[in-house]
Amino acid sequence: MTQELKRFSREEIAKHNKPDDLWIIVDSYVYDLSGFIDAHPGGQAVLLMDDVAGKDATETFFGLHSIEVLMRRGVKNLIIGKVEGEEPKVHYPQPGDISKVPYAEPAWLVENFHSPYYSDSHRRLQREMRVFTEKYVLPVAEKCEVSGERPDVELVKLMGANGLNAMRLGPGKHLAGRKLFADIKPEEFDYFHELIITQELSRCGTRGFMDALQGGMVIGLPPVINFGSDEMKREIVEPVFRGEKFISLAITEAFAGSDVMGLRTYAKKTEDGQHYIVNGTKKWITNGNFADYFTTACRTDEGFAVILIPRALGVETRLIHTSYSPSAGTAFVMFNNIKVPAKNVIGQDGMGIPIVLSNFNHERWVMCCGTIRGARGICEILMKWIHQRKVFGRPLTSQAVVRQKLAFLITQVEAGQAFLEHITLQMNKMSYKQQSKFLAGPIALLKAWSTRISHEVADNAVQIMGGRGLTRSGMGRKIENYNRNYKYDAVLGGTEEVLADLGIRQSFRFFPHDHKL
Repeated sequence: MTQELKRFSREEIAKHNKPDDLWIIVDSYVYDLSGFIDAHPGGQAVLLMDDVAGKDATETFFGLHSIEVLMRRGVKNLIIGKVEGEEPKVHYPQPGDISKVPYAEPAWLVENFHSPYYSDSHRRLQREMRVFTEKYVLPVAEKCEVSGERPDVELVKLMGANGLNAMRLGPGKHLAGRKLFADIKPEEFDYFHELIITQELSRCGTRGFMDALQGGMVIGLPPVINFGSDEMKREIVEPVFRGEKFISLAITEAFAGSDVMGLRTYAKKTEDGQHYIVNGTKKWITNGNFADYFTTACRTDEGFAVILIPRALGVETRLIHTSYSPSAGTAFVMFNNIKVPAKNVIGQDGMGIPIVLSNFNHERWVMCCGTIRGARGICEILMKWIHQRKVFGRPLTSQAVVRQKLAFLITQVEAGQAFLEHITLQMNKMSYKQQSKFLAGPIALLKAWSTRISHEVADNAVQIMGGRGLTRSGMGRKIENYNRNYKYDAVLGGTEEVLADLGIRQSFRFFPHDHKL
């Protein structure tokens, strides 16, 4: 749109107001819609209205469409010139842009605001991650949200080649010697770097696809890395990081839900001790429908074990149709007399519950990163909407009830981010053992609180956006997607109620009983 264009006076443009000769003005650009009128999704009548045909339709356009419509190649091709003596006033976002909309970004990214948590390497990662996400991830995410297909394997491989798949598991020995994205040194990589990766991906506004994009790896591979044998790690870890193989965490069952101790899948050791025969089912397993490996929690004669079970041994899966995108591959998994080598036990038989519990803190923290950033993205949409939408002849910004709703949502999002960053700092300062002891409760409370924030954002967003917030296309499609998907985080990784209770019960362990009112 920066090329030199022919200039037209408004008087000249006004003459072109017929079905076969139709021009309009949007943000000083002159569009010739003569050949487009029959293809207009809203029909001819909208374009032939008295305040549109041959007129400046900027206000009308932005009451119906988002800026991205003007940035499509096909729409750009309709531009024939600009209004004489006028220049564009609308910002056309470019890849990597930091939003200038108030509260659209975490405070550490906002000019004139400061944070003690983020270094130059964090800021470099954020800049490059935003460009990468908008260039490579967002187009695939939006396509898969519509089609329901699993993520393009080539995208996963591209992320693997750039070190991003390994970086999504947080700091640790698995990063040693790797070339990481944005030239981050493995020894400097911390949980704030991982937070940035998760939050930048979450800006896509496609919750189901975010689970599809290696959600199974983020929760299914750590037990292998932290407790698996050297042989197991050599076989599994690198192919998964490269995007050649896929892995899922198989814990949840229809019988147990959040009650891990209630699971029924049973692994019976053979008499020669060389194998386990596994029988049982798992449900709601993220990426399970296309996973090559299942990190599976089982009952055994010793109590509980976590066993790595390859699909190739005969595991069957069936896609579960949920309210969010089928691209996540959410599956019902069936183990029918699956004969698994005993060497596939992760850690030791009888260690299953400690291994499962050790995995939860990071899983829940990752979910909080995405949940809080997703809520912020919706607030940005609402802030833009109320500035360009007019009702009863006045902008929505003039409505006190709308201002109050948005103030309430923004306050909660800001509080959630502050709580998240506080816990992230503690994760950086504590050993893994200390995290398990001191942070299980706070992370549980953060997750329960962040999904309550999501509930408020989803509910109020639809009220502010109206019918558009219930429509899967157009300006409100991300609101609709969010409203359909936000509840997942209130259930996955432990329900809101269970985690709120866990957080409080954990605090009781540290209560000083000599303190009285």
